[in-house]
Amino acid sequence: FRDLQKIGYSEPEVKAIANQWVIEQPTINPETGEAATRKNIPSDRFPSPFANEVAARAANNNALPPDLSLITKAREEGTAYVHSLLTGYTDQPAALLKQFPDIKTPEGLYYNPYFANLNIAMPPPITADDQVAYADGTKATKEQMSADVSAFLTWTAEPNLESRHAVGVASILFILVFCGLAWGAYQNVWRDVKH
Repeated sequence: FRDLQKIGYSEPEVKAIANQWVIEQPTINPETGEAATRKNIPSDRFPSPFANEVAARAANNNALPPDLSLITKAREEGTAYVHSLLTGYTDQPAALLKQFPDIKTPEGLYYNPYFANLNIAMPPPITADDQVAYADGTKATKEQMSADVSAFLTWTAEPNLESRHAVGVASILFILVFCGLAWGAYQNVWRDVKH
């Protein structure tokens, strides 16, 4: 949870988000040795919404959901891929069904042309405008919500990307200045030497 400070949340806000998170952290009661749960604290990781793999498959049409924290790094053009996947749910095109009548989308799956095999077990997560309310008054359109989810997943995959870019630019500037000084020193030292 503490990484949320890197995207602009204050420490009290992060504590409040962690404390109010629906899924609590699994722990063991030290007095009885039995399984228990506790409220989240900022140093905790986001807890899994599923107790185990069996529960995850049961909730997702027997498909194990991927760890989305790295999905934008795992796919080419990852941010665009996630955005397209979220907004790409449609009915199967009639032309496709006409050409290939045997490939009708199976029961419990959803047609999405941006998914590798065209059929995905995840139901459309963004089904209508205004599913969320933005504090700054931004209109919550499907496109906006999808862009925000894509940007957030890109950040989760690379939380230090902006600072690495800043270090890279500073390093290149340092190297350019150093090369200029080295060239000037070379010209000064070898100026009077005949070659």
